[in-house]
Amino acid sequence: MRTWVAAGAVVAAATGAIVVLSGTQSGVVADGLVPTSVRSLDLSGSGSQRVLPERTTKPFSMVGVTWTNARSALHGSVQVRTRSAATGTWTGWEAMAPSDEIPDPAERDRHGVRGGMSPMWTGPSDGVQVRVVAAHGTAVLPAGLTVDLVDPGKPRAAAPGSGVALAGYAMDATVSPSPSDTPTDTGAPTGTPTATDGATPTDTATATPTDTGTATTAPPTTTPSATPTATPTGTVTPTATPTTTTPTPTPTTPSPTSTPWPSQLPTLAQAYPSCPGSTASPSPTPEPPSPMPAATTAKIAPPSVVTRAGWAQGTNVECQRESGYPDYGTAVKVVFVHHTDTTNNYSCADSPAIVRSILLEHLRESWRDIGYNFLVDKCGTIFEGRFGGMALPVIGAQTYGFNTNSMGIAAIGTYTDLSGGDSTASTFTGAAPTKAMEGAIARLAAWKLSMNGESPTGSAVLTEGASDSPPWKFNTAYTLNTISGHRNGFATDCPGNQLYNALPTIRSYAAGPVTGLAVTSVTGPYGALKSGTSYATGTSATVHWSTTTPAAVISGFDVMVDGKAVAHASGTATSATVTLAGGTHQVQVRATHITGSTTLSAAVTDIADITKPTFPGAPNLGVRTGGTLSSTAVPVTMTFRAADNTGVHALAATSPAAATLSATATSWATNAKPATTQVFTVKATDLAGNTATASATRTTSIVQETSTTRTGTWTRRASSSYLGGYSYSSATKNASITWTFTGRSVGWIVSRASTSGQAYVYLDGTKVSTVDLKSSSTLYRQAIWTHTWSTSAKHTLKIVVVGTSGRPTITTDGIAVLN
Repeated sequence: MRTWVAAGAVVAAATGAIVVLSGTQSGVVADGLVPTSVRSLDLSGSGSQRVLPERTTKPFSMVGVTWTNARSALHGSVQVRTRSAATGTWTGWEAMAPSDEIPDPAERDRHGVRGGMSPMWTGPSDGVQVRVVAAHGTAVLPAGLTVDLVDPGKPRAAAPGSGVALAGYAMDATVSPSPSDTPTDTGAPTGTPTATDGATPTDTATATPTDTGTATTAPPTTTPSATPTATPTGTVTPTATPTTTTPTPTPTTPSPTSTPWPSQLPTLAQAYPSCPGSTASPSPTPEPPSPMPAATTAKIAPPSVVTRAGWAQGTNVECQRESGYPDYGTAVKVVFVHHTDTTNNYSCADSPAIVRSILLEHLRESWRDIGYNFLVDKCGTIFEGRFGGMALPVIGAQTYGFNTNSMGIAAIGTYTDLSGGDSTASTFTGAAPTKAMEGAIARLAAWKLSMNGESPTGSAVLTEGASDSPPWKFNTAYTLNTISGHRNGFATDCPGNQLYNALPTIRSYAAGPVTGLAVTSVTGPYGALKSGTSYATGTSATVHWSTTTPAAVISGFDVMVDGKAVAHASGTATSATVTLAGGTHQVQVRATHITGSTTLSAAVTDIADITKPTFPGAPNLGVRTGGTLSSTAVPVTMTFRAADNTGVHALAATSPAAATLSATATSWATNAKPATTQVFTVKATDLAGNTATASATRTTSIVQETSTTRTGTWTRRASSSYLGGYSYSSATKNASITWTFTGRSVGWIVSRASTSGQAYVYLDGTKVSTVDLKSSSTLYRQAIWTHTWSTSAKHTLKIVVVGTSGRPTITTDGIAVLN
């Protein structure tokens, strides 16, 4: 049995091995860091097959399959089943894809470096089964096949936003942005074709390096920071063509004054941290890198990045990497885009654990560190990759033969065709990259390329550094897009057709300007309301906009009113509130790309309305026909008309009762209280929130029959159903009853039944109506007829019995008067 402790020291070996990288079974290692582990189980079998029977395991979240010699290629299929720790359910057989991220020879050709498949994120699992079958015609599988069960640890809770920092570097404010070179669409060397944006990639890498060196490891207690804050003391101007060999640090220590220490270079303590409690061999003597990388300056501000300390989340992963500094190039000229070939069905909350797991699997293969320079998840979060200073040209292990003077960004997930058409090696169905992911890749690439004055839509020259990566030829210069796919520099389908086909979009995002900018609405107190084609707001207005360009590459927005910037917002904003003078304005939004280029939206018109609504004509009130009266309520209707220069948004009654009316209402049905003077008020609110009210004051009276002049025969009837407890009835033809009153509105009140007859109504001596009191049901205190005037005056109301055949009787219960 072989066991790797915190620093990776091998302490035992036997058949049926279990290898534990960072293996401590306690909850926290001696230095207070949360443990992680890689438990490696040997596969059994011989000839063309190897298996690991179904078995229960300790918890893990990622599976890798590796073998002894990195030069040995596995020609065949590798399939894995895992069991969910949460549900106990086994997955089906899932195929693993070949790994195509490989260190350059300087890192690869060391003792112990293993070959491997692309690791597979499974999420929390506790069971595994593996089968490996050689391809037809392949007699031998690689030796030393193991399945690696990666446990990224259970991190301690951290404060929100902890571990997130700007990718450190010094801004050069004097440099103008954006070179004007025109990119090529192919990464073709002189006289030798290579993969282009439209090429069909091969599925199998043809360069399979080996290792003969020993990786040095040292367990730190602190997570190094890659974001120093000091100002750099020097800059570097890279050559047009990169060197053909990878620089190797020389174990010498320069004098303190011989070479300036770049501000972005991690300190010696960060490069050579200690891990108390580790059983690893002592760390080597701390030495600065040699040659010393020069400080960089950029024309573009740095993106926010989750640092290694951030995604370590208190685990001991930093105790695993090889201590010291990585190798450095002279400048990043090309950005290679990769995908991790892991599942897309992950939560972005798991992204730190996925990054830790990829690091641990790369270390299991005896790499110095994680291979990628940066990783990006589907939510657009950027993670720092290989240690060495995010703003420096760290040589990663990502595009074999072209790692020097390039940078590798890995998109977490699988981005082959949605049907899997460009890669049949993996079970995982491809996904389209999210706009957030595309924006983050563009942001990172634009920043890094600006340090060397490279255009994201341009091209640059790299020299092939490997002799075994056909069709690329050793020591030959190749022209590549500055933002290229992995397949443009290595025989692979990476980063999958979905992401590869998005590279032109990513280049345009990185280069700018902002596209698709439009004002979507201007909102006032009641939202986006329009008067004709113009928005209508008050003096406070919120301008909303959208873009097709992702926020990651936008440095900010300015709201322009009549050609002048009046408000500024961040690149992630989609709205801003401005204060306007009263009147009509032209509103636009100006977007500033991270390169400094600007885009101006089309203008929309907004009316900053400060004019209050009006009520043309005085409001009036009248007794409402058909209403039922009582001793405490007389049905009335208030009539009015509201108007506004932009439009009425809302109408409401405020007294003597509250009621919500429609914005187009011209009346309000309510009740008046008898023997009481009341103020009836309605309020109008316009689109901008300006308000106005209109009121009418009325006194309501009920006048009963004792105050009338009668002719003919009338009978007094007593009942609690009548107003005041009594009413008058008559069945005599031409019998009459007359009221004299002063007021603005009058209503005749009656009782109705199926036997009720008809009556003539005379107003001020003129016959104005014939009213039929008949009703299928008995009704009391009904305002059967009403009339309203615009002004108050003295009037007479006379009711005459028609003497209707078969139902001559009418019953009167008084009148209601408003004055």
